[in-house]
Amino acid sequence: MAFDYKRMMHRELNVGLKEQKWRYWGGCAALLISVFLGNIPLLLLGSILVTTAKLRWCPVYSGLTKSTVDPAEEAAAGACCGGQHSPH
Repeated sequence: MAFDYKRMMHRELNVGLKEQKWRYWGGCAALLISVFLGNIPLLLLGSILVTTAKLRWCPVYSGLTKSTVDPAEEAAAGACCGGQHSPH
């Protein structure tokens, strides 16, 4: 499995909803613990996890051409708000 640096810079949806939740929880926990311990590397790790969860994009996954997005999630993500719209 080769790592493609050029592909790493192209933003794409590659973090699934389940993994997004885990990244939010892990990142928030790391941020909270880092505040009490004064641990800068843990603060950076928490920030990265929360940011990648918010964007649903991981540059490392892009470089490895990996995705945890379910095809059904990807179709739902393309909808504007997920609600029903009536024709005008």
